[in-house]
Amino acid sequence: MLAAVIILVLTIFTVFFIPNYRTEPEEDDIDTIKRDPQLKKLWSLAQTAMRERKPLKAEKALLTILKFDEKNAAAYNRLGILYAKEKHYKEAIECFEIAQSLDNNASSLHNVGLIYYETGKYEKAAMAFSQAIEMEGDQPARYIAYSKALEKLGERTKAIDALETAYSLNPTTVILRHLLELYEHDEDVVNIEITKRRIEDLQATKAAMEEKAAKPRRTLIPRKVKEPKEPKQPKPTRAERIAAKNAKKAAAKPVTKVAKKRKII
Repeated sequence: MLAAVIILVLTIFTVFFIPNYRTEPEEDDIDTIKRDPQLKKLWSLAQTAMRERKPLKAEKALLTILKFDEKNAAAYNRLGILYAKEKHYKEAIECFEIAQSLDNNASSLHNVGLIYYETGKYEKAAMAFSQAIEMEGDQPARYIAYSKALEKLGERTKAIDALETAYSLNPTTVILRHLLELYEHDEDVVNIEITKRRIEDLQATKAAMEEKAAKPRRTLIPRKVKEPKEPKQPKPTRAERIAAKNAKKAAAKPVTKVAKKRKII
């Protein structure tokens, strides 16, 4: 039980308190990198260094890409993510804003919003998230981030609406629990009970689905194929029955004396 509670707390902390920077690459810039062998090698080096948590190596590779291609929005966006993870927020915002000016996309706006949120600029964060949603409104993470900024601004009704939209896109207990926190803060008894029931219903539904998926499927035993019956012989006619009867009688008659004599001879 304690382990389950700890996992739940860590999940909520990860979703709501650790920035989730969007890393979708800009297709045009990636195509440019792929066409140039040197840029392709540098990009691969930067990606590997970021995965291995070697920020200096990754930064050097990305800056080298920008020397060759100073208008590469993907490189600026990835560099901004790198600076944000290292908590160099000023440099991160500059990179994201340059990326946004070069290629107006939702990912860069979302990332800028996260930096603003981390630095306490909640109005700017809410504006950035709102613009990202207008451009790409099918991503639950954008609505979750937007609700966090709205909550900080005291706009709880809008924050609840944003979370409900996120839930409609991806029904999870984590989103419902955050909704529950908002209702509990406002001491909204009715919605507290409703949200608790929603959490219980969702957990029960997921448990039933998991149980169903875990059950082994029954293997179908093939039915035995019945061998075809031999066709019935047609009944003999009356004439055939009489002939057969006479033949049987003839075979049963005793041998005559003449026949015996002939047989002896």
